[in-house]
Amino acid sequence: MERVDPMPPPADDDAVSRAALADLTGRADAYAAVPLLNCLLREVARPLPDLSGPTAPSGPNARPAQGPDGLRTYRLPGVDRLLRVRGTRRPAAPEVYAAGAWHRIGHTELVELVAEELRRHTGLSNHELPAEMIDSRDAVAALLAARARATPPDDPYLRSEQALLTGHTHHPAPKARGGGPAPCWLPYAPEAHARFPLTLLGLREDAVVEEGDIRALDHLGTAPPGYRLLPAHPWQLDLAARDLAPAFADGRLVRLGETAFPVWPTAAVRTLYAPGRDLFLKFSLDVRITNDVRRLWRHDLLKLRGTDTAARSAFAAFDGTAAWLSDRGHRTADFAHEQLAVVVRDGLRAHLLPGATPYLAAALVEGFDGSPLAGTTAPAAWWEAYLARVVPPVLAAFAGHGVVLEAHLQNTLVAMDAEGTPVQALFRDAEGVKLLPEAARAAEGPFPLPEVSREAGWERLVYCLVVNHLTEIAAALAEHHPGFDPWPAVHRELARHDLPEAAALRTAPTLPGKTNLLLRWTGADGADARYRPLPNPLAGG
Repeated sequence: MERVDPMPPPADDDAVSRAALADLTGRADAYAAVPLLNCLLREVARPLPDLSGPTAPSGPNARPAQGPDGLRTYRLPGVDRLLRVRGTRRPAAPEVYAAGAWHRIGHTELVELVAEELRRHTGLSNHELPAEMIDSRDAVAALLAARARATPPDDPYLRSEQALLTGHTHHPAPKARGGGPAPCWLPYAPEAHARFPLTLLGLREDAVVEEGDIRALDHLGTAPPGYRLLPAHPWQLDLAARDLAPAFADGRLVRLGETAFPVWPTAAVRTLYAPGRDLFLKFSLDVRITNDVRRLWRHDLLKLRGTDTAARSAFAAFDGTAAWLSDRGHRTADFAHEQLAVVVRDGLRAHLLPGATPYLAAALVEGFDGSPLAGTTAPAAWWEAYLARVVPPVLAAFAGHGVVLEAHLQNTLVAMDAEGTPVQALFRDAEGVKLLPEAARAAEGPFPLPEVSREAGWERLVYCLVVNHLTEIAAALAEHHPGFDPWPAVHRELARHDLPEAAALRTAPTLPGKTNLLLRWTGADGADARYRPLPNPLAGG
């Protein structure tokens, strides 16, 4: 009898490699296309109504009929092309209409299409942003390959901070890493489940600049006599090596080795967490990530104590479980004020409710192994608990203290109980806090604080809290539970607050959507928010 081998013969190694590469390329294209398409569809494209009837177009302005279920069609007015995509929250499989048929386009063609549309839409050229879009896609490919070899953290909080392969859902290049080669930044990438020791420097005492409570830095190692301990992000040291060489040569800086423990990069990339010390450290990073070069600018450092104090005071007065992770202080060198700055931020344990587990809100949108949003079987109760924890402290800080929190998805942690129900919200990042005029005048400190009018502050709050945050969580929850309507609960939550702006928000026809694509294309300052009116899902309730 002929022997039958139960296993197929081994595949050709080259064929396996080609298949793996094709899969990696396709996945990277798909991840990178989602936020770019979201930007294009929000900011520039014009949605076409559902079409029915004959599908044969005729004439120069004819429109092909709406495609199968799940397809949405748009006109790009600048290039006068039709574009259709599949899905809503995560648009995919872009196609353009030409020569009587739909044609699928890859990421490179999508970037070219977006660039040409923006050139005609704005009358401006921009060679930098398309390169960033390509860099973002290539970074995703490198991250996917690295993740396949990496071990994710056991800690669910750290796993949530390192989950963001898509990242900012409405940014044209959310994963760009400054165009540098992947080996330079992959060892420090949260998305690749990186962890690494900090570099420890000795900073000569006559060159130290510091403010606030930075005692935790002195416990990271031992500095020699006449020096103070200054931890450094190893990637930033590489980036600033040429500028810092004279200080190492003349002894203002000395290398003291590394910490005996690893730190974990969070979603912000430059903010690192040391679980054993329960300490967050925020560093300068001379790399553009989303809209800004992530350097700790001197003017922001000088205002940090004032904005943090205002936020801490607002949370201290709040009657609830919400917590503020304080940016306690900073230390740096007078000859490299921005390049070597490090901010000390509160850890989690002193703020968390007993038994609660924190998760990054952005990761609940992205999805990750163990996500409590994906695991809930009672979406209505879960959502009401989520809103009751996240919304009240943000509105109370605004109404009672003139503090405008940047309560977007990456600045909000939501703690869950053992059943996965939201029980607490924790907010962070004093650098993003703005103050209404009366709060700015009342704040202590020798430097003017970031002040916004009440109208501008409310617009910023609504964008961060509702458009960037609640809308995305609501969409993810509805995706997991088809038929669930999240917006009546938002109505009820807003109705609990005696705030004129909250009442008006429930019936306003539009919400402010930040235009990150146009912001970057026109070269506007990263902090200069510009908004496009979006349909308000609350208005129909």
